[in-house]
Amino acid sequence: MGTNGNEEVTSLYSLSCRDRRFSKHIHDNVHGNIYLDPFFLQFVDTEQFQRLRELKQLGLTHMVYPGAVHSRFEHSLGVYWLAGEAVYTVQGHQGSEINIERNDIRTVKLAGLLHDVGHGPFSHLFEREFLPRVLNGSEWSHEDMSVKMIDYIVDAHHIEIDAAILNNVKEMVLASSANASQNTVNEKRFLYDIVANGRNGIDVDKFDYIVRDSRACGLGCNFQFQRLLETMRVMGDEICYRAKDYLTVHKLFATRADLHRTVYTHAKVKAIELMVVDALTLAHGELSISASIQEPAKFWKLDDSILRQIETSDKQELKKARDLVLRIRRRDLYQFCNEFAVPKDKQEHFKDITPQDIVCSQKNGDTPLNEEDISVSIVKIDLTRGRSNPLERIMRVITNFR
Repeated sequence: MGTNGNEEVTSLYSLSCRDRRFSKHIHDNVHGNIYLDPFFLQFVDTEQFQRLRELKQLGLTHMVYPGAVHSRFEHSLGVYWLAGEAVYTVQGHQGSEINIERNDIRTVKLAGLLHDVGHGPFSHLFEREFLPRVLNGSEWSHEDMSVKMIDYIVDAHHIEIDAAILNNVKEMVLASSANASQNTVNEKRFLYDIVANGRNGIDVDKFDYIVRDSRACGLGCNFQFQRLLETMRVMGDEICYRAKDYLTVHKLFATRADLHRTVYTHAKVKAIELMVVDALTLAHGELSISASIQEPAKFWKLDDSILRQIETSDKQELKKARDLVLRIRRRDLYQFCNEFAVPKDKQEHFKDITPQDIVCSQKNGDTPLNEEDISVSIVKIDLTRGRSNPLERIMRVITNFR
């Protein structure tokens, strides 16, 4: 994805010329020029959206891959841009056949812009590791908070927006989550698959973060989203792709899985994440970190800087948490011991390993370990569809067209 890649993207986007006289121009290192018209700037120019600058897209990964300092702010702009390009592509090729209206375009682009506005600190660590520990199995999700934050931004900044657009934006944000609306969309269901695709997992959110994360970490990326973006069509109220793009679709899921193996779940990254979870847990009693998770008015003030807050505090109550953060700074990390992979066909018979299992399996003469000395991290890496192959689902929608 070097210079030629950017030229290819720019060429693709220039096919759909829009009125940009009143738009703000931002240059993105992945997509080139991104344009925001006044309607979307109402959301971008708020303290709640600008907060995304303080949330690193890959959480603590930059402590292993120093280049991975990009934020959810730039990712959100990228998803906004690609969402618009996806709509313009199918509209340009199919026109009145699919009856895309101006409000449809606004809705999809706004969903792309705001899909991560409710994200917590340190990528997914906050909701998957920290909150379940301090709130006894919490099922809080950033998608649900994004919906609440969207309502809060509209109300707090007196943004005039059609109620139907607002409702559809929130449904699109939730489309691939566990709390997706159960109401059946009677028309233009394909629009809900663009930002967060709950049907087959192919969406512009992945288009952006796969390329952006790979580039930031200095890794090569064989997945070329431009090919899929340029040739997508709507058939049977679903976005479809050419049969000969089968391998490109496969690369989308394979590259994502590779990023999980080599970057997101890197042994040192996991060690640092475990230490940060422990530090946040120790600091929780003093800082009440989880107190704001249902209140957008307070939640938007929570970001990655909380680690710095712990580190620089003089409070005695935060000493244990502060010492853990200092260990991270001084690279005195939890030590990686061992790992093993469980074959897919054996997983249903596999019992999750616990610290107790490891303590009980110690041999005589080994340095004795207690359960509190051990952290077990169980990582499940798939192609977005659990044990199912997502291509089996996509095979039914891939088709040939001119």
